[in-house]
Amino acid sequence: MSVSVVNLTVHGIGPTDRLMEPDEDKTWVSVEQFEQVLDAAMGKPHVRLTFDDGNVSDVEIALPRLVERGLKADFFVLAGLLGEPGRLDRSDVREIQGAGMRIGSHGWAHRDWRRLTDEQAVEEIAHATRVLTELTENPITEVAIPFGSYDRHVLRRLKTAGVQRVYTSDGGGADADSWLQARNSLHHDIQAAWAHEVLTGKPSLPLRVRRTAARAVKRMRG
Repeated sequence: MSVSVVNLTVHGIGPTDRLMEPDEDKTWVSVEQFEQVLDAAMGKPHVRLTFDDGNVSDVEIALPRLVERGLKADFFVLAGLLGEPGRLDRSDVREIQGAGMRIGSHGWAHRDWRRLTDEQAVEEIAHATRVLTELTENPITEVAIPFGSYDRHVLRRLKTAGVQRVYTSDGGGADADSWLQARNSLHHDIQAAWAHEVLTGKPSLPLRVRRTAARAVKRMRG
């Protein structure tokens, strides 16, 4: 029997000195908002916590709060941006891994994977995975798609590359064993009620219908 899970995505927490991409500030949350989500996730084994973009807040803010609460998480790192201002460096990744967290790939340079050249696709998928595998000394088998932007061509590339699990930004719940995992992104305007609705897995019927339709379109387009 399949088990339903709820995947949450954190991008950035608290202030940052680095230059943000357009609209990136909408996916950053305050420390207080982040702690509220963590506290809501306590004691809920069906909730998975994931982190995208490799921001330094992952190690400075998120990691100690996860450890304090005995929570585990997956950190999807941008291999080509390691060490850049405001981003994780190689020692940060090792620290996160050493604390019992898992490392996955978010690609190389935060590009839209629907608009890659063949050369860029190799860099984003194969090369990024190889760099992170060497850094962590563990096979990197899971990826999170930048911007949640995918189509059937992207999925085919990932299958060909042997990726064992793929995380999107489609919203809603997911089958725990599914190759494609929908996730729910934290945004700057979330409140405690958001965490309750998402973690209980009971969004409104119209929202469930829209999410299902959007996923179907993404998988077939291209």
